[in-house]
Amino acid sequence: MGEACAVTEIPAVLVVQQEDAAGPGIVGAALAAEGLRLDVRHPWRGEPLPEHLGGVSGLLVLGGAANCDDDTTAPWLPSVRALVRQAVDTEVPLLGICLGAQIMASALGGRVRPRAEGAEGTGTQAETGGVGGQAGRPPEVGVVPLRRLPDVASDPVLCGVPEGAPAAQWHWDDIVALPPGATPLLTGDACEHQAFRIGRVAWGVQFHPEVTGVDVAAWAASDGPAVRKAGADPDAAVAQVRAAEPELRTLWTATTRAWAAQVRAAHRPND
Repeated sequence: MGEACAVTEIPAVLVVQQEDAAGPGIVGAALAAEGLRLDVRHPWRGEPLPEHLGGVSGLLVLGGAANCDDDTTAPWLPSVRALVRQAVDTEVPLLGICLGAQIMASALGGRVRPRAEGAEGTGTQAETGGVGGQAGRPPEVGVVPLRRLPDVASDPVLCGVPEGAPAAQWHWDDIVALPPGATPLLTGDACEHQAFRIGRVAWGVQFHPEVTGVDVAAWAASDGPAVRKAGADPDAAVAQVRAAEPELRTLWTATTRAWAAQVRAAHRPND
């Protein structure tokens, strides 16, 4: 594994990019515009991840096609889990997107499972594979409206997300149980856990605040046949994201700026 990141006067965000077609996008551009330095690592192509978060003021874990516990397909996942736990333990601001949020949930005591497996057990929504516990559900793709939960009103990052806010989606798995003590913030009709906070400064979002229509078109080109076979419409998903892109860009840029404020507040250049 690599060495700890070097301390600089400019707050640095360690970015874990888990595949070529899933970069930081809108989120990365907003962080850079806020004066943060992005240290982007590509473990999928053999780049090492640091063992420690020394010198890092934030951790951004992006999405990808792997399942969050598929260490055979994605052998870097144990290192990502270790960094996630370290960020939570030391209160380094953390943002996990899609797979990143699923890694957070799984690493900290929650549960993730494929949407195609449908319901499990006889419990609540968090125990039945999602809202309503539907069996054999297709992947959630396209643009969906988010619903606010009570605790989002006082959340320093997501408090400005309005009721019905659009969010780009592309995921085959769901978080079906949050870690103990996690605070649910946003939900949706087809996926219960759309956003949550762990502790004071760790956020996970199931949706993709970073993507544009170009990104989703690339995913549809590679993943579209499987998505269509599973019962969803990748072409409609691309059209939805393209149509909503101006609103998506404005909304999630503003939200990213709020997270950037958490990173700046955590920055201690002399540590």
